[in-house]
Amino acid sequence: MPASEQITPYEDDKVSKKGQVTSMFDKIAPYYDQLNRFLSLGIDVLWRKKTIKLLKSYQPETILDIATGTGDLAIEAALSIHPKQIIGLDISANMLQIGEEKVAKKGLQNVISMEVGDSENLRFDTDSFDAVTAAFGVRNFENLEKGLGEMYRVLKPGGTLVVLEFSKPRVFPLKQFFNLYFKNILPLIGKLRSKDQRAYQYLYESVQAFPDYEKFTAILDKIGFTQTNYKTLSAGICCIYLAKK
Repeated sequence: MPASEQITPYEDDKVSKKGQVTSMFDKIAPYYDQLNRFLSLGIDVLWRKKTIKLLKSYQPETILDIATGTGDLAIEAALSIHPKQIIGLDISANMLQIGEEKVAKKGLQNVISMEVGDSENLRFDTDSFDAVTAAFGVRNFENLEKGLGEMYRVLKPGGTLVVLEFSKPRVFPLKQFFNLYFKNILPLIGKLRSKDQRAYQYLYESVQAFPDYEKFTAILDKIGFTQTNYKTLSAGICCIYLAKK
């Protein structure tokens, strides 16, 4: 069993990881954006901008944004790349509701549509999108390879996959500070604001279990992606993974 399947937000054997992740994001949705900006000191905005900048050179006209959450990556793509269509998909209806409000405020309803859906069982036809993106979402898949396989399936031949995901810093002293902050400080702040400490404990645990760097590109290779590579951000706190179909 892949490590990503072993880590769940709550200790409830009767509910699948997918169900627990849905419940967790529905609970923290009202606080999600604010906490992201605060806990990352706003750097998460720059991470998304760099991710979309890498995708922009491919000029995709149709984009599927997996685990879109409140739509930050989809909105950045719409404003920067100007594609014809972006579909943002997420399992949390509460997150999507906030995302739809943000899309409306930006006047991007004609470009971005949002819908509830399961990333591991996509409703779209094979070879449907020029690009598939995901920011901080694949770590939450119940079955990582199945989810990535679905992303591969719906990409057009020659299409581009871009994944932004947390990774574990490898250099001293950032590695030690990262572990202290994510394991102890972040869950405490998260509990005070969102009333759900487990959600932010799960963040640390899921990052620790996630197969990052070369391990992740090896999984992409196994699924069938080509030209797989990654770019580290903020000394390894995050990675942008790029691949082609």
